[in-house]
Amino acid sequence: MEPLDRYFRLQAAQDARKNIAAPFVLLLPDGMIAGYYTLSSTSVLLAELPAETIRKLPRYPLVPATLLGRLAVDRRCHAKGYGRFLLADALWRAARSEIASFAVIVDAKDEAARRFYERESFLRLPDQPMKLFRPMSDIRRLFE
Repeated sequence: MEPLDRYFRLQAAQDARKNIAAPFVLLLPDGMIAGYYTLSSTSVLLAELPAETIRKLPRYPLVPATLLGRLAVDRRCHAKGYGRFLLADALWRAARSEIASFAVIVDAKDEAARRFYERESFLRLPDQPMKLFRPMSDIRRLFE
């Protein structure tokens, strides 16, 4: 069982009950689970962000963010656009939240995931190439 499948089967409900992460599931009309993602609160060290981003922010040591902690699509549903759909749904939910968040943060599990997020306008953190962010101001413009 792969880690994302294991998480969904064994941990997601527990994380939801304990308010650790909020899982969201894409259920197809035939009842098949096509994929899922989780959202939770996090923070990022100001010093980890690119210099041009830091210039626009207050000088707090930590800035609030939303963590897109998991995003997975069932293998049988690959190459059908469900990953992009799940990501769009996650960004929409993050943008409409009333809780302050500077950006959506992701930790790409591999190079393919990193490239996926970069195609969706996520930016790498300078010293952590597998950790990416997309500013909430940019995300909100998507849904205007």
